[in-house]
Amino acid sequence: MQDEPCLKEKEESYDMKTPFLSKSPKTRILIVLCLYLLTVVYGMSLVAGEPMVIATGDIDAAPKQPQMAIAQNGSLHMVFGIGDQVHYCLANRPGEPFSKPTLAFQVPNMSLGMRRGPRIVTSGKTIVVTAIGGVRGKGQDGDLVAWRSMDEGITWRGPVRVNDIADAAREGLHGMAASNDGKITSVWLDLRTKGTKLYLSQSIDAGESWTKNELVYDSPEGFICQCCHPSIAIGTNKVHVLFRNALAGNRDMYLTTATQGTNRFGSALKLGLESWKLNACPMDGGMLSVEPDGTIVTVWRRGDKLFTVQGDGSPETEFGTGEQPWVASTSKGSYAIWTSRREGELLLKRLPARETKTIASIARDPMMVAPPNGKGPLVACWETRKDGKFAIVAAVIDSL
Repeated sequence: MQDEPCLKEKEESYDMKTPFLSKSPKTRILIVLCLYLLTVVYGMSLVAGEPMVIATGDIDAAPKQPQMAIAQNGSLHMVFGIGDQVHYCLANRPGEPFSKPTLAFQVPNMSLGMRRGPRIVTSGKTIVVTAIGGVRGKGQDGDLVAWRSMDEGITWRGPVRVNDIADAAREGLHGMAASNDGKITSVWLDLRTKGTKLYLSQSIDAGESWTKNELVYDSPEGFICQCCHPSIAIGTNKVHVLFRNALAGNRDMYLTTATQGTNRFGSALKLGLESWKLNACPMDGGMLSVEPDGTIVTVWRRGDKLFTVQGDGSPETEFGTGEQPWVASTSKGSYAIWTSRREGELLLKRLPARETKTIASIARDPMMVAPPNGKGPLVACWETRKDGKFAIVAAVIDSL
């Protein structure tokens, strides 16, 4: 009969109708431990609360292409475009309400849509935003310009041209990242000479000035993929650039790395085991991030399948079906977010776990950011439709 209490406790542990706090201490500990193990093994995630609506507009004034950055002090900064206007808003902490978006500055004929649009980073107390535009627009001209604010978006100084040859950035696609020491690096598709190439410039004074442009990659066939955005991430003393190449009729993803400060990029490394034979541009450039231990994580599309490579040159892992993947890394791991189609369901997964979480039913061009120290929640934002209007929303992603 001495076994009877244990049997009752065992039965109680499986009775989901019994209130949690009324269970025995041993049972409560067991439940918590099981939930923790499920999180570790399966990478379970959830969206904390309903997505926050940042901006809405009709088709002629639709807010597009949101981008975010989390500063060292934990504040969250967002920019997005409406026509030729760049708008800015701020949240003191992830999960807190955003300020009402305000007009930061205007860029004539700003490239906006299909991953074209403003980019934002923070450097100390300075916010730096870049965008591409020109007098004529529509690919006829275009410069990458930088603006900066030192008072949390109240006033803005600029523009400062980043590309040192006029109109070289007219393709309208670029990426930007900041290192922990405040150095900012921007990379873009460049047309200063025949054929699309990859160029880079850096700023060591929080966007006030930019270095002489440097060639990152020049394809042996004369051009890289012309309409896929490049991505950049900075780890410990390393600058990593991800781009889609165009070699032998294939549109495959390549990764190249340089030691920060030297900008001497090594040979570009093809990612993935197979190739994507395609005589067109898929307009899907993937994304990369750096985990706290320095591991590079890339996510990208081949056909209708999505893949990740964790580490420099490691085998690929398929993680889903869809388009426009983005990745961000915390101390708990790396998380991918993507859409089921060009405008479709918004999906989330911890890599390389098996479970996929649906976040929203309608989304375009999602992106996600992590705190600089890797500790704290992720925040995602995306384009959507709400109450008959175009909208931008954001949501905190809590890791259980």
